[in-house]
Amino acid sequence: MTTYAGLFLLSAATLVFEINLTRIFSIAQFYHFAFMIVSLALLGFGASGTFLALFPWLKERNPARALPLLSWGFALTAVGSYALTLYVPFDSFRIAHDWRQAVVLTLHYIALATPFFCSGAAVGLLLAARPEVANCTYAANLTGSAIGCLLAVVAPSLMGSEGAVILSAALGLLSALLFQLRVTSGKFASAQVALVLVLLAVALITPSFLEIRLSPYKSLSYILLYPDAELISQRWNGFSRVDVARSASMRSLPGRGFICTSGPPAQLGLTVDGDDLSAISHVPPGFTELPFTDCLLTALSYRLRPNARALVLEPRGGFDVLTPLAEGARAVTAVEANPLIVAAVRAQGEWAGNLYDDPRVTVVVEEGRAYARRARQRYDVVSLSLTAPQRPVTSGAYSLAEEYRYTVQAFGDYLARLDEGGLLVVTRWLQAPPSEAIRAFALTVEAVERAGGDPRTQLVALRSYQQMLILARRGPFTGEELETIRAFAAARAFDLVYLPDIRPDEVNVYNVLPEPDYYRACVGLLEAEDRGSWYRAYPFDVTPPTDDHPFFGHFFKWGQTQEVLAMAGHTWQPFGGTGYFVLLAMLALGTLAAGVLILLPLAARQSVGRGKSVTAPLGYFALLGLGYLCVEIPLLQRFILFLGHPAYAMATVLFALLLFSGLGSLVSHRVPLRLALILLPLLVGGYALGLPVLFEATLAASLGARLLIAVAALAPPGLLMGIPFPQGLALLGRKSPGLIAWAWGVNGAVSVTASILAALLALSCGFSAVLAVGAACYLGAWITAGAIRVPPRRRAPPPPAR
Repeated sequence: MTTYAGLFLLSAATLVFEINLTRIFSIAQFYHFAFMIVSLALLGFGASGTFLALFPWLKERNPARALPLLSWGFALTAVGSYALTLYVPFDSFRIAHDWRQAVVLTLHYIALATPFFCSGAAVGLLLAARPEVANCTYAANLTGSAIGCLLAVVAPSLMGSEGAVILSAALGLLSALLFQLRVTSGKFASAQVALVLVLLAVALITPSFLEIRLSPYKSLSYILLYPDAELISQRWNGFSRVDVARSASMRSLPGRGFICTSGPPAQLGLTVDGDDLSAISHVPPGFTELPFTDCLLTALSYRLRPNARALVLEPRGGFDVLTPLAEGARAVTAVEANPLIVAAVRAQGEWAGNLYDDPRVTVVVEEGRAYARRARQRYDVVSLSLTAPQRPVTSGAYSLAEEYRYTVQAFGDYLARLDEGGLLVVTRWLQAPPSEAIRAFALTVEAVERAGGDPRTQLVALRSYQQMLILARRGPFTGEELETIRAFAAARAFDLVYLPDIRPDEVNVYNVLPEPDYYRACVGLLEAEDRGSWYRAYPFDVTPPTDDHPFFGHFFKWGQTQEVLAMAGHTWQPFGGTGYFVLLAMLALGTLAAGVLILLPLAARQSVGRGKSVTAPLGYFALLGLGYLCVEIPLLQRFILFLGHPAYAMATVLFALLLFSGLGSLVSHRVPLRLALILLPLLVGGYALGLPVLFEATLAASLGARLLIAVAALAPPGLLMGIPFPQGLALLGRKSPGLIAWAWGVNGAVSVTASILAALLALSCGFSAVLAVGAACYLGAWITAGAIRVPPRRRAPPPPAR
């Protein structure tokens, strides 16, 4: 019993470490490095199988003595590898032209895989030593991992993600203590308990030498370079870190025109995960006008809709709430998904005008899209705040991020909240050549058409020298409104990009570009007879994102490859406007590491043999590895929409899949293997078609209800996916025990690359395509399962009492 309890704790520690590493890398670097954590975790697990094959005496002599050492190894390497990333930093923006960064990335990759190697070796050792009870071992592993998912979300609120790393080490030491009880009857137990308590204290305090080091390209890093910069607050919850910084040099008026007589007020900088900078502005309480809002692009919507009822989605520091209040809006509903942001703004009190406590402002802490689906009230203006800073967008830092606020279905939800004649307000950054602003325009065109409107008469676009404003009206713009727009633009030197009656001589007048590219792109898109051909001919991928393919920041086309490679090392944009090549580099590194650390040592030490008796069983375990990840990864990404944040989605999906896979492993001896394998493709295919329907019907529910729905929805695939691996190991142990280590290693090696392959496929083809690949893998496993089956001589014994 203590063995299973120790394995349970070690598995929980592993998931606390893994999930918080994804958060740490999202904060320290950018979002796409979260995929690396999944890959290196699987590398560690796979390498542990090879280790057991190279040292079979571990399971033959006394595996109980190795388990405490492996738990100690996990605890020490978890803290040590994290410290390595702090004091040997990796600069992702220099990797294209500085070979030393590739060395550092490889060092980080191997070091961070080591804790997973230790925990994987403990699981593999127990599986190899007692394959006949693989289902019980597998169940303890997966249920412990499921509980670790919950701890991973709760812990950062108390101690930050840095402290959660120390917490995982403490759990590792507790598991070592439980493993050791079987060997030494409690010897040194007091010392280990004392060490655990010390680690917990360190986790709660989080000393400065363990604090996350931000990438120098993050917004907060730039702010703190100012001589008078000061970090005045830092807040954590399960899915974000919110910082507020002060500097007299920090001023921002996004979307201002050339003609602007008023400068910005004193401001504080608010960042989320060290980036996404927004301003908390110094304004008087109860203000009715602010001189600087008159020269902003977004002020136009309130000139067209005076005395408006406005809905502002994700206003962050509140700048987009100031504008409607100063321009005469009678009521503003500010919907902010992150409660820490609301708390940070309210903490500034009168200095920030008590903005989020103003009687004209209603603050709703909820994901914006869920609110738009749930709300029944209609608004004169629905404004979608621009939260991403300009620099990381052009560098490709957000090209892999799922952005469910910017999909055709999301824009349909926003348009549905407009009153007759109401305006949807969208702003995006300008780039050369045009990319994200044109994608936003294309997205609005598609949404208006799906709502039954005519985008040629219902859209308007203007640009400043930094941003483009898109207005979508519920119903055609009137002639009087178009004249108001022209007068507003001329008075502030904004360039017209598109009006229903625009003339070529009206464009590119103030902020003169070499060519009127924005005007040509918008008009060309609207007038194209074959819009698909127009998208294919455009230099970037600007097709409208959907919920099945929500990568708004991904503009890469394979035709850009030569240009991107030619620019490498000659420009600050290392990814050529895309993070695609980051994933390709990770795929190459992961494949090489899996080959060198998993398969090559196995081949050198243990001959696997030849023929169908070998290839079919190993093919079975390879297909299981690929299939599991091709189901898990798109579900992780898809449930971000439903649950509102990647951290919630990751914790919930992993919790449900691991918990129910653990339960499935417990009953695996009672379920025919081939029955489970034939049901899985049918179920996965059904989920590819059915999840959008489920989300459509229940997205307006409360977060608690959605969490319960998510867990219930994930139970059937989790149960079935927990059956093939332990039952396959048990069958292989009876038929070809010498292949168990190879099965573990092949499954791990394929899983390393599968996690990144699934992300690449989702980026190119969408989530449904990845789920289809997962279904095909399980169908292939059904075909190859016969190679590991043996005719049962007697009924399989039940699992031992626990």
